[in-house]
Amino acid sequence: MQHQDAAEPTPVPPRQIRAAFTERTVTVYQAYPPVIGEHAARHGAFPASWSRSRMTWIKPSFRWMMYRSGWGTKPGQEVVLALEISRAGFESALAGAVLSHYDAAVHTDREAWTERLRQSTVRVQWDPERDLDLNALPHRSLQLGLAGRATRDYADHWLGSVRDVTPLAHRVRELVRAGDRTAAAALLPAEAPYPPLPEAVARELRASPPT
Repeated sequence: MQHQDAAEPTPVPPRQIRAAFTERTVTVYQAYPPVIGEHAARHGAFPASWSRSRMTWIKPSFRWMMYRSGWGTKPGQEVVLALEISRAGFESALAGAVLSHYDAAVHTDREAWTERLRQSTVRVQWDPERDLDLNALPHRSLQLGLAGRATRDYADHWLGSVRDVTPLAHRVRELVRAGDRTAAAALLPAEAPYPPLPEAVARELRASPPT
């Protein structure tokens, strides 16, 4: 049986960015093996072994990261990081992003989308958000894929702080398994609807209009 979390607002727009953010920063999540994750948390920066030449995906949703990493238990994803990056960098990435899949409601034709995808260093996916049992919810969560210059900017210019939130992930999982959903929900990072994107950007990314 799928449960509705008490803290989950209803109704939620189908494609809405929700995140923990301040006036200058936004928090995103990634999960890594200990050799990378522990170094990043300790030094506030990725180690030399972290590749700046491959695509990396960042997620503003804590619960989606829990789904992707199995609460920080999947091989190669044992360390869950909360990375505070600049909103200026995050929004510049969104402004240049392209949907990772062809959408006839946005793109004039498949060839035009393919060309836009080839030229862009940022991709956007909208994947089903997750509840505390990691079941899919009707609305979706943003995943932002960075490549090339965007990856380097993320690591070298946008990144402000790194926290290891693996203990939090494990604690929330323990409470869910124990049936204490209220206590589990109370530990979740507070994620709010992100300020509306410029109209042209929202249209390109199929983001839901503000409610």
